[in-house]
Parts: sequence; C-alpha cells; structure tokens
Amino acid sequence: MKKILFNLSVLPLAVFMISWGFLSKKEIDWSYYSTNGLDLYFDVPFEYDYDEVLPEIHYYPVLGKSFMGFKDALGFKESQNNYFVVNDFGYMGKYQFGKSTLKQIGIRNHDEFLNNPELQESAVNVYLARNKWVLRNDIQRYSGKYIGGVHITESGILAAAHLAGPGNVKRFLRSGGADEFSDGFGTSVKHYLRKFSGYDTSHIVPKKDAKVKV
Repeated sequence: MKKILFNLSVLPLAVFMISWGFLSKKEIDWSYYSTNGLDLYFDVPFEYDYDEVLPEIHYYPVLGKSFMGFKDALGFKESQNNYFVVNDFGYMGKYQFGKSTLKQIGIRNHDEFLNNPELQESAVNVYLARNKWVLRNDIQRYSGKYIGGVHITESGILAAAHLAGPGNVKRFLRSGGADEFSDGFGTSVKHYLRKFSGYDTSHIVPKKDAKVKV
C-alpha cells in the first residue's frame, strides 16, 4: 500500500517535468544561435605564405655578467661578433687579433684562423689565460681600487689588455692613470677598464706562455 501511495505521489511530478521539458524546447528560439547572414572568414595561409604571416623570432639568452657575457660583450665591441671581418689595420676575426699576437699564442695560418670560429674562441681563451698570468700581481694589487675615476676589476684589466696589450695596462695602473694608451680608433685603456668592469673571469687559470692547440 505504501509503495502504491508513493508511486501515485511521484507520478504527477514526473509527468510535469517531462511536459515542461517538451514545452521548454518548443519555446527556445534556435534562430538566435544561427550564423546565417553573418560575415565569417576563416582564411588559412598556404604553406608558402607562412614566412610572410609569421615573422621569424630570435631568442637570446641573458648572459649578464657571466664569463660568456664577458666574451660576448668583448666580441661585440671588437667586431659586432663577426668572425670573418678584417679591419683597416689588419686585425682579424671576432676578437680582432693582430698577427703578432696570433704568433705569440701559436697560430701562424691566418686564413685558417679567420675562417674558423672555433679556433678563434680557443685563441681568446688562451690569450686571456696568458694575460692573466702576466698581470696577476696587478690584478691582486689594484682590483677594487679607483684609478683615474675608474673602478678597477679583474675583467676590466683583462679586457684592457686585449685592447692594448698587458704592458700598456701595467703602465696605466702603476702611473695612477697618467700614462694612458689609445688604439688607432681612439679607444683608450680607461674606456675598456670601465666598460668591462665586474664580469666573472675568476675561473680563468693564469698560464705562462699559453698556446693554442692547432
């Protein structure tokens, strides 16, 4: 009897819900969702149009004051990072090496050097190690001090030695900034000391008479 009474009480509710569903469907205006009459454009470029539609994007790592950042900044200053350029004074490659310096570090084939980026990277690493050995006492003595208004750091000293040679850097430091060398383009030791200050070159191992393995 309880089951019969329960079914009789639920039945009218079920009939109402079903009827309301049919009525609701009839009341919905589906034309509201129609795309008829709308200007729709879904043009997809052909494969040969991709380069024109999507510009090429380059991503550059943030090198900061790392050793790689130091070399990148030095190379850009010297040649805008062009491995294959020779300037008006005959200096070659990304880091603008002269022939006498190349001879010091064991490179005699200049054509091979100019056309070999890997060899150029080896050359700058060796030259930095060599100059750090020559300037080791000056690095220890003057790092952290101000000379000629410039804060002296190891990386600045090494960059200045790349520009002017270690002898000219010694003269600048030991004269208190009075004896200052500038290259053929007018770039001074002081400028390189300031521009390349504060990079991490601590891992460079000083090495007397360092040579490139060719």
